[in-house]
Amino acid sequence: MSEVASSTRHLIDVMGTVVTVDLFHVSDNDEARDAVERVRALLVDVDRVFSTYKASSPVSRLRRGELTLGETPPQVADVLDLCQQAKTLTGGWFDPWALPGGVDPTGYVKGWAAQLALEELRALDVTGAIVNAAGDIASFGGPDLESNFRTGIVRPDDPQRFAAVVELRGCLATSGEAERGAHLFNPFSHTFVSAVASASVTGPNLGVCDAFATALSVGGHDVMVLIDKVDGYEAMTLDFAGSMRATPGFAFVRE
Repeated sequence: MSEVASSTRHLIDVMGTVVTVDLFHVSDNDEARDAVERVRALLVDVDRVFSTYKASSPVSRLRRGELTLGETPPQVADVLDLCQQAKTLTGGWFDPWALPGGVDPTGYVKGWAAQLALEELRALDVTGAIVNAAGDIASFGGPDLESNFRTGIVRPDDPQRFAAVVELRGCLATSGEAERGAHLFNPFSHTFVSAVASASVTGPNLGVCDAFATALSVGGHDVMVLIDKVDGYEAMTLDFAGSMRATPGFAFVRE
């Protein structure tokens, strides 16, 4: 066993992106490496099951009608149940069943998987941990025992500048068109169009934050009103002119 006081970063290339795992003030490097390997295996399995880019994945086969839901791995039904809950909470603005080509839960899965990954790290003797899946962040603790993590939300028109800095109390998901263009589907108009340039949601569960951020991107203020009614979740948007709107409890860092 090697006893050290350090912070470590681990990069996992999976799900079409790079997932970053940061551990702060690690007391046992061997134990931490084992936990990160469990995270890697978990994420690889999620990609195997849920990827819509892999023709052989159970979700791809479900979408093509080659499998019934009962013939897919159990986690597919579990995620679709969670998606249904998110659809209800967002008034239908998050709707994986409305997407072209058949049901597509990937708007929930990335956050859900990162949240599962974080749970693999909770038993470690660290002051805090961050799992960052392409900008969607799950965390616990902080960089030390006295402070919380802080993270920046970039401006959609200038990714080198922050629109806001947030005190991270759990999870943060951000959705928008800045990097991928018009890819967010409005389930009511059946078009790929966003109501705001950027939407961010904080809360205790990253899967829920991810779904809320997607819904907020296409539904705008109407969805923000719904999120404000859900305990523990807060939201912020930037419109295409750069104006900001947020729920009262959004944890801005003001210095």
